[in-house]
Formats: sequence, C-alpha cells, structure tokens
Amino acid sequence: MVTVPQLLVTAAVTLVAVTVTFGIARARKRYDTIDTFWGLGFALVALVAFPLGDGPVALRLVVAVLTVVWGVRLAVHLHLRSHRLPEDPRYARMGHGPAKMFVRVYLVQALVLCFVSLPVQFAMDGTGFGVLGWLGVVVWLAGFAFETIGDDQLRRFKADPAHRGRVLDTGLWRYTRHPNYFGDACVWWGLYLLACSTWPGAATVLSPVAMTFTLVRGTGKPLLEKGMARTRPAYAHYVERTSGFFPLPPRRVTPR
Repeated sequence: MVTVPQLLVTAAVTLVAVTVTFGIARARKRYDTIDTFWGLGFALVALVAFPLGDGPVALRLVVAVLTVVWGVRLAVHLHLRSHRLPEDPRYARMGHGPAKMFVRVYLVQALVLCFVSLPVQFAMDGTGFGVLGWLGVVVWLAGFAFETIGDDQLRRFKADPAHRGRVLDTGLWRYTRHPNYFGDACVWWGLYLLACSTWPGAATVLSPVAMTFTLVRGTGKPLLEKGMARTRPAYAHYVERTSGFFPLPPRRVTPR
C-alpha cells in the first residue's frame, strides 16, 4: 500500500522539477515551457515511484514504461509544435509578474499533476495484472494509438499550404473532432485499470475523471473549439456532423 512518505517524495520531486522548469521558462522568456514539462512530469513521477513501490516488478515496470512512453512522446510533440511559433497568448492573460505566474500556472500544474498521477503511484503497489490489468494495457494501447495517429494526421494536414484555412475531416478526425484528446483520456483510464488490483488503487478513480473532465469541459476542447469557430467558417458545419469526443460515424447533415 502506498504510504504518505511515498506520496510526499513524489510531490517534493514534482515541486522541484516545476520550479526548475519555471527558471528555464524565465530564461527563455516563454511561460508556455510548462506545456512541454506536462508530459515529462508524469514520466518523472513514474520513475520516482518505481523503486518506492512493493508490487511485482513486472507490474511496476509495465506501468513505468507506459507512463514514460506517453509522457515523452507528448512532450516532444508539443515542443516541436510550438517552439517556432509565438508564445501561446493564453499565458499572457493568466497573470502578470513572475510570482503570480508561478502560483497561478506552474504551482497549479504541479498540484494537478500530483493528483492525476495517483493511479500510476498506487499501481506500483498493486498485487499483479489480473483481468483489469490486461484490460488496462489494451485501453492504453488504443488510446496511445488514437492520440499519436491523430496528432500525426493533424501535423501533416497543417504542413500542406493548400489546407490553409480548411478543417481536417478525414482519417480519425472524420469520427471525432478530438482524436488526440480522446486518446489521452483512454491512456489515463488504462493506467487507472492497472491500479485496480487493490482497493486503494481503485479509489483513485477521480484522477482519470479529472483528466477527462479537463479535456472535455476544461482547458482542452472548449478553448480549442472557440478559436476554431472564430477563424474557420467551415468549422460550424464540421461540428454539426462530427462527434465532439467519442469516435462515432459522421452524422448526415443537409448541406446549406
């Protein structure tokens, strides 16, 4: 069973890492550096929690590898996507001054990261795989595939100058407006299932709920769609025929 000292160790390491990231952001003069850290932070928690757990080595290794692979891929993707672009304007609106930015953005991110990563930490003290554990691996694989393929399809679509101002509605984007967010949610539900070999692990269900809520109702989907509707006139018709989150066959809509 995960102990309070174990949770305090991962929380302390996360706080130190976030503080270092803030220093790097200040040196770069880009507060959106925290976006790159987001995935790396979960990978760091998994690596710190691995030797602290007392579950089977195979289970701990699988949980650590899945978390690190997801976190590193996301960090690299976000960094490559944003480093040549101007800083995300959302950060300019979040606060003025280093102290306020650290508290309102970086410290909050650290707290959210610690909470969302609870299934990873509790899985390290699990009793084994079982049916739910193997199901968790399957759900993780499906989510990782959705997220990775969706991001790659969007990257290639944006790279073609002929698509400027258009809306991607092919591939996975034909069935959901956010295959990357759907995949992200599946990844965390998969990791949660890996933690369900014990009752304390199963009790961390609010962590994947919080991640899914953030993607669907928080800073993910709503903010992105608001910007898309403002800059791409065809997006409204895309919304009418395409599922907002769960992949579904496109709806038939009468052309206007």
